Amino acid sequence: MTESTYRVHGATGEWEVVIGLEVHAQVTSNAKLFSGASTAFGAEPNSQVSLIDAAMPGMLPTPNAECIRQAVRTGIALGAVVNKWSRFDRKNYFYADLPQGYQISQLYHPLVGEGALDISLDEKNPDAEVKTIGIERIHVEQDAGKLMHDQHPNRSYVDLNRAGVALMEIVSRPDMRSPQEAGAYLSKLRSILRYVGSCDGNMDQGSMRADVNVSVRKPGDELGTRTETKNVNSVRFVMQAIETEAKRQVELIEGGGRVVQETRLFDPDTGTTRSMRSKEDAHDYRYFPDPDLLPLELDDSFLEECRASLPELPDAKRRRYESDLGLTAYNAAVLTADADTARWFEALLAEGARIQGKGEQEVARASANWLLSDLYGALNRLGKDLDTSPVSPVQGAELLALAADGTLSGPLAKQVFEIMLETGDGAGKIVEERGLKQTSDTGAIEAVIAEVMAKNPNQLEQYRGGKEALFGFFVGQTMKAMAGKANPAVVNELLKKALG
Repeated sequence: MTESTYRVHGATGEWEVVIGLEVHAQVTSNAKLFSGASTAFGAEPNSQVSLIDAAMPGMLPTPNAECIRQAVRTGIALGAVVNKWSRFDRKNYFYADLPQGYQISQLYHPLVGEGALDISLDEKNPDAEVKTIGIERIHVEQDAGKLMHDQHPNRSYVDLNRAGVALMEIVSRPDMRSPQEAGAYLSKLRSILRYVGSCDGNMDQGSMRADVNVSVRKPGDELGTRTETKNVNSVRFVMQAIETEAKRQVELIEGGGRVVQETRLFDPDTGTTRSMRSKEDAHDYRYFPDPDLLPLELDDSFLEECRASLPELPDAKRRRYESDLGLTAYNAAVLTADADTARWFEALLAEGARIQGKGEQEVARASANWLLSDLYGALNRLGKDLDTSPVSPVQGAELLALAADGTLSGPLAKQVFEIMLETGDGAGKIVEERGLKQTSDTGAIEAVIAEVMAKNPNQLEQYRGGKEALFGFFVGQTMKAMAGKANPAVVNELLKKALG
């Protein structure tokens, strides 16, 4: 990818935007980082709070090994350096949703060091240039609770269910230069986390959110003062926040003002950011090593187990779909962009392997086209997704097999598919119960052809007079008369003989 040409146009000329993201990803685990309390989403307020989460006296934290394992697997997937020795620190601040009065995090010695992520603004174009976004670190930390200000006219309530939930904070370098690059980075990162299984990526539930660092400068100048827009919970909102904040900073500077380093909030309803508090430096948090936790020391066997547990990642899977399965770059990119889609497709392929007389690539292309066109189109129409699809991969493969062996013509396959969507029944059952099997009975087809010719003497005369385009008319009339059940190849062959 060439250097971004995205610019904010101000009264004094063009301004360049410099962007970095701090992504907080909730670690997939049945328990919190330092306690055994549940992390299930949607529970009643304060129903998932252990004595450790509530900071009761004498309660000592114990690291959850699975949370550490998932963070290490994430680091390896991002090609980052995993530090065999890391340490927890206390980040001290006082707020009502933080019972301890400090957050256990990692400032000086994080679990994962430098890595990188390759992005493209057009993942579906194989010739699009790629840009590498540096990753500075991944550290593990506790989440805070949640204050609720809308439950009472003059009181605020606190829900500590999230207090102590394990987060990976994935900190990028300020390598992005446009909202589009930031959106591509966040989408790619989310995809990898979902493949790895270390975070479910459900941004609408708060299990993945981004702090957006933005500054502006005249192209080639030194970096400007940055602001941090906190807890943005969708790719679209991240892009909107960057555009809005960059324009605000340009207008402020050109109006004689000065950008101050601060924390801001993004309001999706108005599409604007507003000041929240001045941005503290590290020394304001009085970081120091947590005296209740020993350093984390990882051995080679643990790292190797983490590495061996990783699945095929999206970039590698996309390349394999193109080279081994013969899929187009577009189809391969769409199928691998989301882990659930890729798993559904591979389940469809595994079942489709029983299609007789078809090579692996032919089966793969037919499966991809059906999934991305027919099934996706139907699910969009029904307001469903693959998780709630009325048609399973096994049923989809059965439908494709019946179409491939000639049992179903194209129109019949579409008719059977619609019935599958309505009833949830398999294609084979529908074909047998409703008599929708394609016929190659030459006698029956010849009889229908004769009837069609008799009913359309004018078209017959024109065809035989040289208007060959009418051949399609006779094919259509024959197929219509046989309710789409005639084998199109047989119809074409017999029509050519009958029309002379």
